[in-house]
Amino acid sequence: MMKNQLMHATTASRGRLPVLLVHGIDDDARSLAPLADGLTRAGFQEVRPVELKPNNGAAPISVLAEQVAEAANNLRSRTGSARVDVVAFSMGALVSRYYLQRLEGRNHVRRFVSISGPHEGTLMGWLRANPGARDMRPGSELLRALAADEAPFGDVQVFTLWTPLDLMILPARSSQLAGARERTIPVILHPLMLRDGRVLRSVEEALTVERPEDFPPLPARPEPPSLTWR
Repeated sequence: MMKNQLMHATTASRGRLPVLLVHGIDDDARSLAPLADGLTRAGFQEVRPVELKPNNGAAPISVLAEQVAEAANNLRSRTGSARVDVVAFSMGALVSRYYLQRLEGRNHVRRFVSISGPHEGTLMGWLRANPGARDMRPGSELLRALAADEAPFGDVQVFTLWTPLDLMILPARSSQLAGARERTIPVILHPLMLRDGRVLRSVEEALTVERPEDFPPLPARPEPPSLTWR
C-alpha cells in the first residue's frame, strides 16, 4: 500500500497520472503499442491498454463501456491514484465517452483524450448490422442520448484530436466534441492516427499541460507527417 501511495505521489507531482488506453473497432491492445511506448518514454509510469471483447461491434457500446469502467477501477486500485487519464481511439473513444457520462467515469477521470472518435456518428456504421455499429450510426438513439446531457463530463478535461482526411469517420467532423480542446492534424489514413508523430506528441501535451487552455488548437508551426514520437 505504501509503495502504491508513493508511486501515486510521484506521478501526480509530475502531472503524470496512470493512463488507460482504449482501442478501436477490429483492433486490439497491440494497435496501441506506439502510443503506449511513447508515453512510457515520456515518463508515464503506468500505461495500461484495455482489451475490448468482442472488438467487432457485436456488443453494444454500453457493454464495452463496462469493460473500460472495470479496467479504470483496477488501475486506480493498483496504483492508489484517485483518478486516471483516458486516451481512446475511434470506437474506443465513444465507448470511453459512454463510461464517462453513464458509468460514473467522470468521477474517476482527470483528462479524456479522444482520437478520431465517432461522437456524432459515422456513415460507416451502416456497413454492419451489429449493435455496436448501429450505436455509431449518425442520429442513433445512443448518440442522441449522450448529446442531450447538459454537463456530460463534469470536471473532466476533454481533448479531441482528429484528421479532416478521415475516411472511416464520415463525415470527419463527427470527431469534434462540444466543450473539448480541439486539434486537427491532417493524417492521411484513420489507422495512422495511432502512429503519426504529431498525434502522439499532441497526446503527451494534452496529458501534461498545466491547464487545458495551454493546449493550442493547432500546432504552432506546420510539420511534415512523421511516424516517430520525436
